[in-house]
Amino acid sequence: MTTSISAQNKITYEISFSEPQTHYVDVAMQISGLNGEFLDLKMPVWTPGSYLIREFSKNVESFEAFNTAGASLKAQKVNKNTWRIATQKQGSIKISYRVYAFELSVRTSFVDESHAFLSPTGIFMYPEGQLNSASTITIQPYKNWTKISTGLEMVASKVNTFNAPDFDVLYDSPFEIGNQDIFEFDAAGVKHEVAMYGGGNYDKDILKRDMAKIVVEQTKTFGVNPNKRYVFIVHNLNSGGGGLEHLNSTVLGASRNSYATEAGRLRFLSLVSHEYFHLWNVKRLRPIALGPFNYNEENYTRNLWIAEGFTSYYQGIYTQRAGLQSPESFVMNLANTISQVENQPGNRVDPVSQASFDAWIKQYRPNENSANSTISYYSKGSLIALIMDLEIIHSTAGKSGLDEVMKAMYDKYFVKKARGYTDAEFKAMVEKIAGKSFDSMYADYINGVKTIDYNTYLNYAGLALIDDAASVNDAYLGAATSLKDGKIIISKVSRESPAWLAGLNVNDEILSMNDQQINKDSDPRLSEVDKFIANKRVGDQVKVLVNRDTQMLNIDVVLVRNPNHKFRIAPLEATTPAQVAVMKRWLKIN
Repeated sequence: MTTSISAQNKITYEISFSEPQTHYVDVAMQISGLNGEFLDLKMPVWTPGSYLIREFSKNVESFEAFNTAGASLKAQKVNKNTWRIATQKQGSIKISYRVYAFELSVRTSFVDESHAFLSPTGIFMYPEGQLNSASTITIQPYKNWTKISTGLEMVASKVNTFNAPDFDVLYDSPFEIGNQDIFEFDAAGVKHEVAMYGGGNYDKDILKRDMAKIVVEQTKTFGVNPNKRYVFIVHNLNSGGGGLEHLNSTVLGASRNSYATEAGRLRFLSLVSHEYFHLWNVKRLRPIALGPFNYNEENYTRNLWIAEGFTSYYQGIYTQRAGLQSPESFVMNLANTISQVENQPGNRVDPVSQASFDAWIKQYRPNENSANSTISYYSKGSLIALIMDLEIIHSTAGKSGLDEVMKAMYDKYFVKKARGYTDAEFKAMVEKIAGKSFDSMYADYINGVKTIDYNTYLNYAGLALIDDAASVNDAYLGAATSLKDGKIIISKVSRESPAWLAGLNVNDEILSMNDQQINKDSDPRLSEVDKFIANKRVGDQVKVLVNRDTQMLNIDVVLVRNPNHKFRIAPLEATTPAQVAVMKRWLKIN
């Protein structure tokens, strides 16, 4: 048996929507230049930037194959995401299938009567072994749809037809098809298209002005913007969020009525800043495992704390540098992130490099114990970026910072070597630019779980981390609850808390505490359990009656002092010229 692979394969797709209200995409595929007895077509199992096996093939229906005369060819599924076609040495074949698309997120496809969003890894199959093949994609919009937004280049003289030089580019180029509101702006020599679906109270002129500021500031760091054209696809929903980066586009989720407030607009611009920075960090400057991609299985790296964590740090850096938020607001957000990380027990269990490696099984599959067992490489990684930036600025007397590391890595590994970097190569560049060893930082904070000595680094800039909860002596149970079907149910138990040590379980229904019935009409701002604990003292014993799988249990719990932190960052009372210089260099302020 020989496979139908040829260097001269020509691949075309025609995408249509015969019944958009049923949420289906109709795919007609044609492949020519075949020369063997069979062809394997594969559907990717994940999408780059979202590290979870999503099994897109589960949405495929009605797979059929034909020769050019229209006669059916034998086709069967041979594993979860592979269809084998008996091509019988036909030089050209046609394939048709349908994809169910009804999950509106930045990483999955969605079709209804109002629009279609196509996340390509869940739509387009590829011939096995032919990821380098070019293809053309023709979109047949539904009858009342008039616009197509995508980062792909149009084929000259052909209507609604686009060219992908290879499957990596195709899979990195989502489509928004419908009647989206489109506006444009130019910044850093690049034309930017913004495609707004879902309406909203946004002001186009304000967004164009502010988004352009972010583009300009980010381009300054690298000295070059790698695109001639860039597309923002924005899904404005009642309650939306999240983003996914692509080579010359991004998909953003936003709340349609949040643009009118300063806080809401900043949330959106922070998301813009995050995803746009990915143009350099991860789409081009990348861990070596993240490209060329294996779309058939997990692609493991221990460096998502750089790819995503550093990007989370820089999203705030650039909104601050662009004048979209004050330095004080930026620093306050850093303090909030420190509180978030240090209040999560998993931070003392799971190194951030291991959390990166385990993204495939943990990050997108949280459970009731996740906060106890792992840490987000987004938030913890952003704090590594913070201390690394301050350490470099301090060590070089302001000559260099993390900006210089990112630019040097981009120039060396993307521009010159055209490949990703290894763990050791990134660390070596940091040490070269800083002029010192980072062995301790890596051992303690990246590959270990030692608590970051924040004040050492913040002091370089004349700042101090202060815990406003340090003098508070509130009682603490360590069990979070939610109201479910009129019952107060334990939803989370914190590691090493009184609830944890006494044996209270997630899914226990709390009936009473010290024989006092717990009111089921819970105030959403403060649970009835929290109200009860607020009136107790450290060292008090509380008898908790729970219903566990219809069994009544009395569990005695001894309350302790609340261990959670509430950090803020404040200026030191007196600062040296060196500290002032670090502060100015860090935030790029006069």
